Amino acid sequence: MAIGAEDYIDQLLVKKYAEEKVDNHDSMESMVDPEKMMGAMNDYASMYRNMMNLKQRLNIACYAINARTARYNKTSQYQ
Repeated sequence: MAIGAEDYIDQLLVKKYAEEKVDNHDSMESMVDPEKMMGAMNDYASMYRNMMNLKQRLNIACYAINARTARYNKTSQYQ
């Protein structure tokens, strides 16, 4: 599999952006504190993990309730 522009539009985009200058992010000061960002991401991941655990427990409880209240009808095997 080749790397690079395959069709005409991609070739034009490569030519257009080949000489573009970008900001040097190493010398820029971040607007967001990385420690706060990591803390927020950790809190979000923890909340998501807890929600998944709660969902799994709820599914187990609902399955148990449905299994307990299920009514089965006997039918003959051959009709």
